[in-house]
Amino acid sequence: MTHPASPHEHQHEHHGHQHGHHQGHPHAPAAPAGAGASWRTAAQATLHCLTGCAIGEVLGMVVGTAAGLHNAATVTVSIALAFVFGYALTMRGVLRAGVPLRQALKVALAADTVSIAVMELIDNTVMVGVPGAMDAGLADALFWVSLVLSLALAFVLTTPVNRWMIGRGRGHAVVHAYH
Repeated sequence: MTHPASPHEHQHEHHGHQHGHHQGHPHAPAAPAGAGASWRTAAQATLHCLTGCAIGEVLGMVVGTAAGLHNAATVTVSIALAFVFGYALTMRGVLRAGVPLRQALKVALAADTVSIAVMELIDNTVMVGVPGAMDAGLADALFWVSLVLSLALAFVLTTPVNRWMIGRGRGHAVVHAYH
């Protein structure tokens, strides 16, 4: 019984055949540099952003709920704190690379604004949309389950946005120069 050639042998023959037709031409990359970003890179950028957002979001919801603020005020506090903590986490890494404060702020704004905005839109829409979630107390499981689910959904829906932006040299792509 004869065995078919291994895939390696076929690749070698195929490569040799192509090489003869394209001699003298440099091999072009499969895609232009920066044309795409991996899902892993996008997920890492989203997770980084989610960390800051989650800190601000949870803190805002806790403060707003504990203080008995109206739902709109609680959402406003949560969104404001999400942006503050999201930007702060990015700035921390950029400042550590020796970038001046003003430039670090510009990098953070460029890297995270769209990502945080999308995340907060999804997160707060879920929190407001789940019946009773915003009115639940801090000791109520509905509040925490809704918050966790809203953040998880925000992560899932923001990752493709970040992938698209990084692939175009925007969003979190601007931070990679400082790592």
